[in-house]
Amino acid sequence: MECSSGTIDLHVHSTASDGSLHPEQILDRAVKNGLAAISITDHDTIDGVEKALCYGIPETLEFITGIEISAAFPPSSKNSGSLHILGYGIRTDHPDLCRMLEKQRSARSGRNPLIIKKLNNMGIPASLEAIAAATGKKDVARPHIAEFLVKNGYATDIDDAFDRLLGKGKPAYVDKYRIDAETAIKRIRAAGGIAVLAHPMLLFDNRPVDPPDETFENLLEVLISYGLGGIEAYYPGHSASQTSFLVKAAEKRNLLVTGGTDFHGDINPDIEMGSGRGKFSVPYEIFNTLKNALTHG
Repeated sequence: MECSSGTIDLHVHSTASDGSLHPEQILDRAVKNGLAAISITDHDTIDGVEKALCYGIPETLEFITGIEISAAFPPSSKNSGSLHILGYGIRTDHPDLCRMLEKQRSARSGRNPLIIKKLNNMGIPASLEAIAAATGKKDVARPHIAEFLVKNGYATDIDDAFDRLLGKGKPAYVDKYRIDAETAIKRIRAAGGIAVLAHPMLLFDNRPVDPPDETFENLLEVLISYGLGGIEAYYPGHSASQTSFLVKAAEKRNLLVTGGTDFHGDINPDIEMGSGRGKFSVPYEIFNTLKNALTHG
């Protein structure tokens, strides 16, 4: 099915990573919300995408494969933490991509026991087995640990769990392994996809973008040299002026523009698929341009 109008959402998370809806539930919800096209972009895994494809894409909905990779900032950047790179139109069976994702998963599984140990030392009787049982997750991530803490009265909500316990610099925080940005982008491209910088304005604590931020400009040029193909300009956490700046930055460099809500379901209940907090939308023409770029290389 091909559309010529409607709204889309190219940033959606399922239970394969840290979302609360199964892939088939996401497809059903997208149809219910009247969306024309979506992409499931789970963190460091394509399991959700493959399950959605096995379930079957509804006739009224267009679908594109996706992923969100947690990468390290380039060496030239002074930023720490994760740089999120979205990949669209990837081959989910590409061997180099699969090997990279397996390395990420293995590193995460080694991180979780350290987080649990820190919680135990604080007097919180958590265990990976208990968290998996309580959340129904085989692959546990920090949002699932936060969910467990909320359910057992150690935090008032997910934000509180991160603000007091699990966030960077907090008592139970453990830094994670991140693939370098250059490798992440090249693996996406090798798998036939287009690499897109996710929610750029969240990287710098929402600094003013007028005049343009030199730190962002420098980062963008480095990522383009690696093969970056687009910018996620449309995002609920971006202001109107930031979105405008990002669209112009993309046009200036001949980059694609994408957009999505970063939907996680119940984990972030104020964000709805396709509409964010109610007034957000991404036009179908964004998806059509992305699809044409993938088709024509």
